[in-house]
Order: sequence, then structure tokens, then C-alpha cells
Amino acid sequence: MATVDVVNMEGKKVGTIDLKDEIFAVDVNEHLVHLAVVQQLANNRQGTQKAKTRSEVSGGGRKPWRQKGTGHARQGSIRAPQWKGGGIVFAPVPRDYSFKLNKKEKRAALKSALSGKLADEKLIVVDELKLDEIKTKRMSEVLDAIKAEKALVVLGEKDETVIRSARNIPDTKTAVSDNMNVYDVMNAGTVVLTKAAVANIEEVYA
Repeated sequence: MATVDVVNMEGKKVGTIDLKDEIFAVDVNEHLVHLAVVQQLANNRQGTQKAKTRSEVSGGGRKPWRQKGTGHARQGSIRAPQWKGGGIVFAPVPRDYSFKLNKKEKRAALKSALSGKLADEKLIVVDELKLDEIKTKRMSEVLDAIKAEKALVVLGEKDETVIRSARNIPDTKTAVSDNMNVYDVMNAGTVVLTKAAVANIEEVYA
């Protein structure tokens, strides 16, 4: 097991914690991590782009002029793509970009992401995160004290005071241990876990 220092909200070491190797020390599967990140981004796409083809734009029910004898090139409709106001040739239509990953693949990708952060020394464990009031300045001071930049703060359970205090800090995100995702872990400069979050992650993913 990997032994990691536990710090308090002032950044001072208050103990150590053993992290399970089957979660925090697995061989990093870059392919699975990539798939998980692509899936997250794809599933977030709205896919609502839409343009009209020549069959959908209004007007153009008859030929603008007769086929021969005018000196013009032959035309069948004023809503053909080459006309101003005409339809788009291969118009985009709403679509669903999402795709699925197996549950085992998702779990393996998250383990790889967490193991990579620990190996890069970008994972910090704090004994607890408790704020008396919603205060962005106080939360910012805590992150500075524990030297967490571009942080993903993972809590053991939902705490609105911490979540709302961190909401306006640039490049800082919060998550609860049971709904964290690979993209947020990989995108974070530092992953900050509370001891409660570590316990939950080890219980669910071990």
C-alpha cells in the first residue's frame, strides 16, 4: 500500500493514510483513460445543430424560367443550393453523439486516472473540509495552504457550504466521491481528497 501524508486545512501534516494498491497503484491504461474522456465530452455535446436542405426551405415550387431559349443556364428551382436563400447541400441535422462504456471499463479508467495522479504527486489527502459559512476567500486560502492548483476537490458527501464556496474560484471544481469522473480527474492540476472521500472510493471500487 502507498502511504500518503494527511494534511489539515492549514496545510500542516496531521498523520498518514494507506491507500489501496488496487485503486491508487494500478498500471495506467492510457487507452481506457482516453476512451473515458472522449465519452464524457461526447455525451456532453448537445448535437442540436440544424440547417435546411433544398426540400425544407420555402419557395421554389416552379422553374424560375423556361428550359431553353433565355440565354440563362437551365434552373429547376430558386431554392437549389447555388441560389441565394437556397438549401444547404449536406445540411447538418440533430444527432446524438453519446456512446457507452462498460461499467468495468469506466471503473478501470478511473483507477488509472487516480493512480496516475498519485504517481505524479498531484494527489492530496486532507483530514476534513469544513467551513463555517459560504466564503470564497476562505476556501481560496485553504487551497493555497495545501498548495492545490487547478484543484478538483472530492468530498465524501455533498456539502453545499464547501461546494458554493469553491464555485467562483477559477479552475476549481468540486465533486462527491460517488459521481466523480475521469475527465475531471485528468483535467485537474491537483486532486484533493478528504479522508471520507478516500474511504468511500475504496469501498466502492476495491
